[in-house]
This record gives sequence, C-alpha cells and structure tokens, in this order.
Amino acid sequence: MENIEVKEVKLDKRAFTTVPLFDESADKAYWLSQSPQDRISHIEILRQVNYGDRATSRLQRILEIAKCEWC
Repeated sequence: MENIEVKEVKLDKRAFTTVPLFDESADKAYWLSQSPQDRISHIEILRQVNYGDRATSRLQRILEIAKCEWC
C-alpha cells in the first residue's frame, strides 16, 4: 500500500450506503489479503480523517484522593 497523506483523502458526506451486518463481501477478503501493517496504516488514515490530528494527544491522568464519609 502506498503512503497516503491525510490531506489527499476527501470524505464525501453525501454518500450513504447500508449493508447487512453479517455481509460476507469482497471487502473482507480484500482486507484479509493485506498485510497487518497495511491494515493498521489504513486505520490510522481513517482515524485522522474522522477525528483530526488533535485526537493523537492522550488523556490526562488526574489523581484525586477523596475522603470516605463512612470511615
């Protein structure tokens, strides 16, 4: 799979299709034929298209000690 820049990907939000939940289509065969690295690369592209670059930052961990009322 060639390197695809997220800027090159356009999402047509007017297009909409539905398929049965358990549809055994050629899509499944295609993705199973791809290497794990190619599948992960494509997932990353889809994530960036849907959520943008800001979604790469991690959640902050916050520790708060609360006093137990019954202790």
